Amino acid sequence: MTEPQAPTVIILAAGEGKRMKSAKPKVLHELCGRTMLGHVVAAAQELAPHRLAVVVGKGRELVAPHVERIAPEAAVVVQDPQNGTGQAARLALEALTDSGGEPAGTVLVLLGDGAMVTGDTLRRLIAEHEGAGNAVTDLTAVVPDPTGLGRVLREPDGTAHGRVIGIVEQKDCTPAQATIHEVNSGIFAFDPKVLRDALGRLTTDNAQGEELLTDVMAIAVGDGLPVGAVVAADHHEVLAANDRAQLADLRRLMNQRITRKWMVEGVTIIDPATTWIDVQATLEPDATLRPNTQLEGATHIASGADVGPNCTLKDTSVGADARVTNATTDGAEIGPEANVGPYTYLRPGTRLGRKSKAGGFVEMKKSTIGDGTKVPHLAYIGDATIGEGCNIGAGVITANYDGYDKFPTRIGDHAFVGTNSTLIAPAEIGDGAYVAAGSVLTLPVGPGELAVARGKQRNIAGYVARKRPGSKAAQAAARAVEAGAEDDRETNTTGGESGERGNAV
Repeated sequence: MTEPQAPTVIILAAGEGKRMKSAKPKVLHELCGRTMLGHVVAAAQELAPHRLAVVVGKGRELVAPHVERIAPEAAVVVQDPQNGTGQAARLALEALTDSGGEPAGTVLVLLGDGAMVTGDTLRRLIAEHEGAGNAVTDLTAVVPDPTGLGRVLREPDGTAHGRVIGIVEQKDCTPAQATIHEVNSGIFAFDPKVLRDALGRLTTDNAQGEELLTDVMAIAVGDGLPVGAVVAADHHEVLAANDRAQLADLRRLMNQRITRKWMVEGVTIIDPATTWIDVQATLEPDATLRPNTQLEGATHIASGADVGPNCTLKDTSVGADARVTNATTDGAEIGPEANVGPYTYLRPGTRLGRKSKAGGFVEMKKSTIGDGTKVPHLAYIGDATIGEGCNIGAGVITANYDGYDKFPTRIGDHAFVGTNSTLIAPAEIGDGAYVAAGSVLTLPVGPGELAVARGKQRNIAGYVARKRPGSKAAQAAARAVEAGAEDDRETNTTGGESGERGNAV
C-alpha cells in the first residue's frame, strides 16, 4: 500500500483585522503564550507538511519576521493589494510551484486567526478527504448560534449529512437557510489539480468584489466533482476572534483545554478558572497549582511541587516537592524541596539549591543559593554565589552596583550574615565565617572569622531637652528621667536599711 503524501499547507494571514482597533496585526495578538498565527502554525507543523506557505499583507513588516522566527521553513508570500482569499491562495500556490514544482499531496488551506484548530482535527480532515476521493472537503461545525456565519448547504438524502452543494453567506440566506446550524470554518482540503484549475477561473463578480476561496467549492460542484465536509467534534475549534472581546473568549476556551489536559495527566488544579497555563509550560503528575497562579513561557513544575496561590512564574523550573507561594519569578530555577515566598521576586539567573529558602519580601537576581541555605526575609541578593548551609539575616543587601558596573559577592559554606548588614561588592566571605548584625563590609572575611564593621555607639545626654524643649518627646523623656531617679532613691534607701540590719545580725 502506498504511503499517503505529506500535505502542502497554506495559511492565510494577510488580513488587517480592523475591529481589533490595534496597531498590531490581528494574527499577532496572543492567547496562552502564542500568537494566533503561532497556534495555527503549530497545528500545521504537527502534520509534518511537505511545504508550508504563509500569505502576509497588512502589517507584513511585523508578521513576516514573526513567521521566520516560528517557522523558518515556511515560504512567506506577499499579497498586495489584498483582493480576497481566493487570490491569496492562488499567489501562495504560484509561489510554491515556482520554488519547488507542483504541490505534493492534499493542499490544506488554514486561516491565520484560526487559533483553536488542532492537529488531530486537521489529520482527520485530510484522512476523510483522501479516503472519500473528494475534490474539495470543508471543515465545518454545528454551532449553537450561527448568526453572521456562512451556512453549509447539503443535498437532501434523508440524513443530516447529504452531499455538500455549496456555502451561502448570512446576508444571502433564505429564511429556511438561516435556520441551518452547520457553518463553514474557512478551512479546506483540496485536490491540488482541482484547486489550481478553479483558482484560475475565479471572478470578482460578487458582493465583496473579491476572488473568494469558497467559490472553488461552487466550481467543483458545478463540474460534478465530489465535494464533502467534515464536522469538527468540538465546534469551538472553528471559532476566530475579530475583536478583543472575542479574543478573551478564545483565551478562556484555550485555557480550559490546557488545564483539563494537565488535570487528566495527574496534576491537581484547585481552581481551573483562575489558573492560567501557557501552551509551552509542562507539568508532572502530582504537582499542585493553587488559585490565581499563572505559568508563562517554558515553565516546568516537577512532581510533588506545590505552587500558589497568587503566583506568576515565567520560564521557571520548580523542582520536586518544592513550595512556592505568593511569588513572582522570571527565568529562575527552584531546586527540589526549596521554599519560596511569600511576596518574593526571583529575577533571571536565580538558582535555588535543594531545601533552600527565599522567604518573605526577598528579591534575588542572577544568584546561586546553595543547598539548605536560608534567606528568610527582607533581603536583596544580586550577582551573588552563596554556599550551602548558610543563614542570611533580615535586611541583608549585596550592594552589587556602583552606577556603572555590577560586581559579584561570594559567601562560603555554613556562613552566617547578621541582620541589616550590607556587603559591598566585590565581597568575599569565607567558609564558616560570621558577620555581626549591622555591619557594612568593604574587606574580605576569612574562613571562621567574625567581622564587625560598624561605628561605635555614642549617646548624647539631654539632647531632646535642649533641641526640642516643651515637645511631647521632651516631656516624656523628663517623666522617664524623674521616674528613674525616684526608683534609684527607693533602691538606695531600701538597700541601706537592709545592709544595716544584715550588719547588726
